[in-house]
Amino acid sequence: MQVISNMEQTKIEADTVLTVGSFDGLHRGHQKLFRELIARAKTRGVLSAAVTFYPHPRVVLHPDVQPTYLTTDNERARILKGLGLDLLVLIAFTRELAATPAEDFVRQLVQELRMRELWVGPGFALGRGREGQIPALSRLGETLGYALHTVAPIYDEGEPISSTRIRRLLANGQVADAARLLGRYYALSGAVLHGAQRGRQLGFRTANLRVPVERASPADGVYAVWAIAGDERHPGVANIGIRPSFDAGERLLETHLIGFEGDLYGRHLRVEFVRHLRGEQRFESAEALTAQVQEDIRVATRLLVQVPTE
Repeated sequence: MQVISNMEQTKIEADTVLTVGSFDGLHRGHQKLFRELIARAKTRGVLSAAVTFYPHPRVVLHPDVQPTYLTTDNERARILKGLGLDLLVLIAFTRELAATPAEDFVRQLVQELRMRELWVGPGFALGRGREGQIPALSRLGETLGYALHTVAPIYDEGEPISSTRIRRLLANGQVADAARLLGRYYALSGAVLHGAQRGRQLGFRTANLRVPVERASPADGVYAVWAIAGDERHPGVANIGIRPSFDAGERLLETHLIGFEGDLYGRHLRVEFVRHLRGEQRFESAEALTAQVQEDIRVATRLLVQVPTE
């Protein structure tokens, strides 16, 4: 997959079937659109392409209401590459771009990216004041020489799958439901920090990650997880929260990798949330905490042998 960040300075070698959007989360609805778009491009013998933005448009248009991301730019690119997309165009979203008339922006897609088909969802709009809605984009297609295709959303339990819905599920700790809508486990990742080593003292070592404020995260509590370090995948138990039994300090994701004895400090760790086990709670003694964690490990071990690894 080719990734570009400047439409004007990139020469596209073939026509494209293209979509535009933020695609945060790349949930099952997004995946349906991309699979159909990619199949169509292969049938036509042209390139499949997507234009997406950074930061999220809401960051620029509504700076007082900061969104939380379901995916990083790298995760989004990795998933799209796995789906078979040919071309990913990353565009910096600014107030100047937000003020661009829809016709001007679409004309640029046709001229710079050789767009011959535009694929979108039924509620899609682009351009200044969201003036580029479906009827307007269809009329522009007749003028500029592209065909407009709309892809119906996927429904789950009578409600459309959406990034907003997934964020709500995560905020409630419903990680299994979020995974069903995403088509994969929700994950947080980062470099493992040096901590206070309380887990080691209590008999269960943990790998600690900071929880980025810009990322959507599950509700505070304890979860059965898969933890991925390099090429190795381990069952685990993770606590996300402020550790009320101790310092009630910085919000961290603390993961115990079941059966793992190695050193992870400084290494990159990815934690996939499989099932909520219990809420975060305060224990009156180290012995009570240790007994509960041992029970959490037993429950998670039984659960994780029954679910897919990804």
